[in-house]
Amino acid sequence: MLAHSHSQKHKAVTLAEKLKEIPVSAGVYLYKDSAGKIIYIGKAKRLRSRVRSYFQARPFDRKTDALVRQIADVEFIVTDNEVEALILEATLTKKHKPRYNVNLKDDKSYPHLKLTINEPFPKAVITRRIQKDGALYFGPFLPASMARKTIDVINRTFQLRTCDIEIDGKAPRPCLEYHIKRCLGPCVKGLCTADQYQEAVRDVRLLLEGRNTELANTLEERMDQASEQMRYEMAAKYRDLRKTVVKLSEQQKMATTSDRDVDIFAYYREDRRLALQLFTMREGNIVGRREFFWEDLPEDDFDPATFLGEVLAQYYATDYVPKEIHVPVDFKDRELLEQALTKRKGRRVKIHYTQRGEKRDLIDLGEKNAKLAFEQRFRILKPDMKRVLEELQETLELPRFPARIESFDISHIQGAENVAGMVVCDNGKMNRSEYRKFRIRDVVGANDFASMHEAVLRRYRRLLAEGKPLPDLIMIDGGKGQLAAAAEAMRELDLEAIAMVGVVKPPLKHNQVSYLLVKGREHEPIFLDPHSLILRLLQMIRDETHRYALSYHRKRRELRDFTSELSEIPGVGEKRKGRLLRHFGSIQRIAAASAMELTPFVGKKTAHEIEDHFARQRSLAESSVSGTNDATA
Repeated sequence: MLAHSHSQKHKAVTLAEKLKEIPVSAGVYLYKDSAGKIIYIGKAKRLRSRVRSYFQARPFDRKTDALVRQIADVEFIVTDNEVEALILEATLTKKHKPRYNVNLKDDKSYPHLKLTINEPFPKAVITRRIQKDGALYFGPFLPASMARKTIDVINRTFQLRTCDIEIDGKAPRPCLEYHIKRCLGPCVKGLCTADQYQEAVRDVRLLLEGRNTELANTLEERMDQASEQMRYEMAAKYRDLRKTVVKLSEQQKMATTSDRDVDIFAYYREDRRLALQLFTMREGNIVGRREFFWEDLPEDDFDPATFLGEVLAQYYATDYVPKEIHVPVDFKDRELLEQALTKRKGRRVKIHYTQRGEKRDLIDLGEKNAKLAFEQRFRILKPDMKRVLEELQETLELPRFPARIESFDISHIQGAENVAGMVVCDNGKMNRSEYRKFRIRDVVGANDFASMHEAVLRRYRRLLAEGKPLPDLIMIDGGKGQLAAAAEAMRELDLEAIAMVGVVKPPLKHNQVSYLLVKGREHEPIFLDPHSLILRLLQMIRDETHRYALSYHRKRRELRDFTSELSEIPGVGEKRKGRLLRHFGSIQRIAAASAMELTPFVGKKTAHEIEDHFARQRSLAESSVSGTNDATA
């Protein structure tokens, strides 16, 4: 608990005067620059001696010298003891990310399941972002695959919706999810009442709260009641639900046993870049792994012990605390952090500096994995695509694993030769045999929204008619307008449950992705780290979509130019144009051909007409250039 805090009372108080007022007790100090921005946060057992030491005339390392030169103001917060100071320092550092602190970067918490009880018809999604939004959050799930397995059970068994549409019961017909028994269909009046849907939500909540026995007993009572009322189909449904709950309960119990609850840290560093690896162990097995990256560490003054101590304090300020933590180097505040984590967990927590034995072998394994992660992030080696797609699912909060991604882009020049290209990415690999081209038929002029609507509508109307599998995620190259147009097309086909994401690129930078817009959550743009493997994957798909659509547009434009050029030549009709196109392939090659080469396709007379036509064009072009040169001279 904080005893009291002290900040600037009025602008006239100088830094020197503040240094005289600093108390002796434990606490946290915050250095600010001339603009009032926090540039460093530290903790001390005795605030007065620690803070004043920065301003004594003695040489520091380069980083501290640079810090001291920028200090224009100081604030301090008094705590009851050094343990509380450590916790507060970590919390404030994680919040403010001061320039001169070691900041935990690329941090994402373990996967949680989110039940959106803040909506009239809740749904369940996997997420790594915990917000104060009125929803219920459950977790963390270890291993992460347990979260995906649980969400799949919820969708298949309890059939909560996965779409983002507003549910008012006025939809004319249910979407595909209802027909494949993955949704109760609350959007259509008569398929599912609000009470029936809320019953499923309550069941899911019991399941996620771990009240499996209570849920199993409830389902058994419903089964018996339905059987007595001779509603045998409903009784069978409750029987199957109960079996699933019992089975899942056993799996959860195995996954959450914490007799051997251990976190193991290791790192790999080159120059200013570092990859930190965390292995999570349960019952002697590695069930989870997390990675963190830095690329702006001090090259000369880097101290592994100080770095690790600060990172661990920040990491466990808000995340799950295990019984044991194993680290590759010892650090000054290890015992202090043990006390802080023990207080937070409510039971003894040990931090081991392991030098030999089985745990050291695991740290060595962690260092090998940290090196591999370093290579993948900073040297662009081939990543583990399954992990990248799992992270994409969690980042976008998708209802299912995005094994198949289909991506659309529109291409035209001022509305001419309007086309769309669609590419397919299967499990992280581009599947060229599945690419499709669309010549936009019903849109006149430069209307990207209407063109996107037409392309998406035609693609999935055909897939439905042919009974072919649908994608797990649709990517749209564009912002809110294109995404809304594509979403409307999917609504018309009752496919609104399929997840969609708009990929927005910054102006004048065609090979970059600025941010993502998820359908249904367009007001919450997702910004990804520039080095993120997810970003690299999406950028690759977007670039391939753009290339494919553009190449089709160029072919259409060349064909148009080819047709209009040949139409000027007497004797060249549609059939002869087709023959010339099939054989020569481009207007340039026809223009360069001799009458003898052209004769087999158009006859001798027309061949000479074509040869003469292009000879006249070359002559005019040469005289034009000559005239220009004369004028310049």
